[in-house]
Amino acid sequence: MQSPLFAHSEQQTQERYAVQNPQMLRVTLEGHDDILARKGAMVAYQGLVEFDGEIQTSGQRRARASTGEGLDLMRCHGQGTVYLANLAQYIHVVEVEQDGLTVDSSYVLALDSSLSHQVVAVDSQYGISGSGKYQLNITGRGKVALMTSGQPLMLQVTPDRYVNVNADADAIVAWSNGLRVQMQAQTHSSGVWRRRGNTGEGWELSFMGQGYALVQPSELLPPQNAVIGQGLGAQYGMGQQGARGQNQGNVWS
Repeated sequence: MQSPLFAHSEQQTQERYAVQNPQMLRVTLEGHDDILARKGAMVAYQGLVEFDGEIQTSGQRRARASTGEGLDLMRCHGQGTVYLANLAQYIHVVEVEQDGLTVDSSYVLALDSSLSHQVVAVDSQYGISGSGKYQLNITGRGKVALMTSGQPLMLQVTPDRYVNVNADADAIVAWSNGLRVQMQAQTHSSGVWRRRGNTGEGWELSFMGQGYALVQPSELLPPQNAVIGQGLGAQYGMGQQGARGQNQGNVWS
């Protein structure tokens, strides 16, 4: 059999995490150091590999119930190779070091089981209840595979900038834990629930300090995150108790 498809054959590499192509991740398992992957993300595997549902701690369950932020994970273990993907999104492997990483859980594909993660809140400058953004704080040492809708932009944040680095809160994917972050809307307080004037812009995150912020070229989450019956507002990346609905003129109670 002959076909141009053979140009997409399996990549041979010694790396534990390897991007098979921009939209597929190859992870090698060697009987130890399990990985945690997004439920349903396995598209193929080779060898003696098992997949088990990852049990959440009571704290993680409470945080998920109250904030809507959290990870639905499966544990991959054994010996072999696992291929992971999610709706053909672009995949990026990040080495998490001592400073840690803050990320929207919607963009996590896989991570080392040795890493810890907990829900944290980003407060609004207006102090309005429910208008903050909930994220995951990933700490420890290991690798995490992130996903973006399209090729992302990595912004460097440095203390010597004349102005802060700002990003649309619906487009931000992750940032360094060492950054100081505040959620804000460039509008007067009486119009805080509306998109900025007639520009279509609304909530944004302001970053200060030393580190990096990762932004994707899209303000919509993948379709599997939409909540049936709640319209387009349910697809915005602000967390179920955040501002994704407010940008469309809805106030969540």
